[in-house]
Amino acid sequence: MTEVSAEEYLCTRIRRADQALMSHHEAVLRSYGLTMTQYTVLLTLSREGGMSGAQLARACGVTQQTMAPVLTGLQNKELVVRKTSPVHAKVLIASLTELGQEMLALAYGEVAVLERALADGFTPTEQQSLSDLLDRATAILAQQTRQADAPPR
Repeated sequence: MTEVSAEEYLCTRIRRADQALMSHHEAVLRSYGLTMTQYTVLLTLSREGGMSGAQLARACGVTQQTMAPVLTGLQNKELVVRKTSPVHAKVLIASLTELGQEMLALAYGEVAVLERALADGFTPTEQQSLSDLLDRATAILAQQTRQADAPPR
């Protein structure tokens, strides 16, 4: 058996934490008939107001091709409405409906239970340290991804 390097160990821990978080959220959201991406769209619209599909795709970390059916599904569930942009006739702006706001409030209330449980598991100093370390790890991961995506010289 090969020895696991410290670097691999960190990546494995980050991946495990991400998988545990996603599994929890998906289980909670499933009971509301929402996917994680749909929930993220509702949350983003509640915080940012009306946005185009392209803006939502960037904010949610998915492609525009992925966002289109997500928005159609939310519109079919009457959780969002899309109207033509006053600035550009070919752009549709999505915004939350009243039903979408209500659904988000219910789902967010259950997702927040995990936030409180995590907060209760750490002292305020530990929470700040963990947040700082995760922010630094995210920046390193983003930098490494940009380098990996760069064309070879």
